[in-house]
Amino acid sequence: MVRWPAWWQWELELSPHLFKRMVDRGFSETDLREMLDSAISFHADPEPGRWVVETRLGARHVIVEPDEFERLLIVITAFPVDGP
Repeated sequence: MVRWPAWWQWELELSPHLFKRMVDRGFSETDLREMLDSAISFHADPEPGRWVVETRLGARHVIVEPDEFERLLIVITAFPVDGP
């Protein structure tokens, strides 16, 4: 069982980059929230301060960045596992 960090429970903030990718990659905010609800694991992203969340739904990775000051979980982007 995955031990999720405290930021996993924070309110989401969706980045402008994510909105463009949602259109390009054919998913909605509802789909994104369902992806996060089906998350199975996470690991550090190569970009410092960011995390890759692996999901069951849609076999996607979701890139998030916790904002400690605002206590928000910023969703940067999401993409299919087979490539961005």
